Amino acid sequence: MAIGFHHQKEKQVLRLSFYVAGLFVLIALGFALLTGSDAILFDGIYSLIAFFMALLTLKVANLVQLPDDDRFHFGYTAIEPTLNLFKALIIIASCIYAVIASINSLFDGGNSADYDLAMIYGAFATVACFGISAYMRYHSKTLRSDLVGVDAHTWFVDGVLSASILLSFGLAFALENMQIEGYKDLAKYAPYVDPVLLIVLGIAMLPIPLKILLDSLNEVINKAPPEAVSSVIEKRLKKTLADVPYEHVEVRISKRGRDLYLLVHIIVDDAFSVATISELDDIRLKCEAEMREWNPSIIMDILFIQDPELAD
Repeated sequence: MAIGFHHQKEKQVLRLSFYVAGLFVLIALGFALLTGSDAILFDGIYSLIAFFMALLTLKVANLVQLPDDDRFHFGYTAIEPTLNLFKALIIIASCIYAVIASINSLFDGGNSADYDLAMIYGAFATVACFGISAYMRYHSKTLRSDLVGVDAHTWFVDGVLSASILLSFGLAFALENMQIEGYKDLAKYAPYVDPVLLIVLGIAMLPIPLKILLDSLNEVINKAPPEAVSSVIEKRLKKTLADVPYEHVEVRISKRGRDLYLLVHIIVDDAFSVATISELDDIRLKCEAEMREWNPSIIMDILFIQDPELAD
């Protein structure tokens, strides 16, 4: 299956994500040891998960470029949403674990940390994660790659986590060093900032992986795209068939990873007539060329029929 993507650029972008994730693992775990912060430790564990997921993503990026063969008659692109679904499950599990661990920490009296170093880490990680996320999101659109797009979401979640660490530890630092008369007792609440932060983050981040999970699951089970998307595709398809006398066009659509598959039944009327099979091939080639010019991810099978029941 030939697909119109810049494969080498996609692998370069994913490789960058892999290397940066590895660097973040070392930095986050190092700061977690220095500061004693559970929130930074969670950020490090999240980066470690992202590191191994990036490694797996690179492998999948190579697989989905392979043509169909005797083992996979429709190519390898179905692996892409399966991997994204797995990534979403890992992120959801990490968030739930963070919330449960933080609740236990609250009952144990909270967790003190070196807030100066924690804020330095938070500032660095926030800028870096949002920067990588923006870079990945840009290339996910230009490359039409769901693999890069999910990686962009992963970095965005990490950026939100880091920004929250920065803001919350700034608050904890202020509480611990409060010198205003009548407010000095607030210092005793500083150890609770770390676990409360993790509880809030763990819950707040859940909608992002949940959306990825649902979108990927829809692709895995071969669910049709939303009606608004399908109607745009059908409208564009009918424009390419302007010279073909037909009564109705039945279109079935499914998306698997980067491929958008269209099964098209053209129910011709009595005025339709061809002398050779090659004329039908010409119609197919013209239609597919125009559709792929509009959207390079489209793959089509076109059938010409006269009995509408054959389209059911």
